[in-house]
Amino acid sequence: MKSIIFIRIAVGLIFLSEGIQKFLFPELRGFGRFAELGMANPEFTSYLVAYFEIICGALVLIGLLTRFAAIPLFIIILVAITITKIIHIPEQGFWEIAHGARTDFAMLLSTLFLMSAGSGKFSIDNFRSSINHHQ
Repeated sequence: MKSIIFIRIAVGLIFLSEGIQKFLFPELRGFGRFAELGMANPEFTSYLVAYFEIICGALVLIGLLTRFAAIPLFIIILVAITITKIIHIPEQGFWEIAHGARTDFAMLLSTLFLMSAGSGKFSIDNFRSSINHHQ
C-alpha cells in the first residue's frame, strides 16, 4: 500500500517535533509540564519520553523498524490521553474532552495502524526486505 507513507510522515514528524520541543521548551513542554501533571520524577520522565519521541518518530519517518518503533509511541500517546484528557471528563464533560483529544485520538489510531500495516512500499524496511529476498 503506497499511501502508508502519509501516515508515517504525520506520525513521524509530530512525535519528532514534540520530542524536540521537550528539550527546547522544558518548562512548557518538558519537565515543567510533567511536574504540572503530577508525574513522578518529571525531569527524568520528560527526557525519557522526549528521547523515545525523537528516536521512534525518526524511525517511523524513514520507515525503519516501523512496527517496533510505533509501540513506544502508542504507549506514550495512550498515557498522554489518560492523564491529560480522560481523567478530566467528570469536570469538563465528554464533548469538551472529545474536542481536545481529537489529535491525540488520531495519533493513537495511526500508531495502531503502523503496528499492523508496517512501513509500506516507500521505506527502508521494504528496501531491506527486497534485498533479502533477492539474495
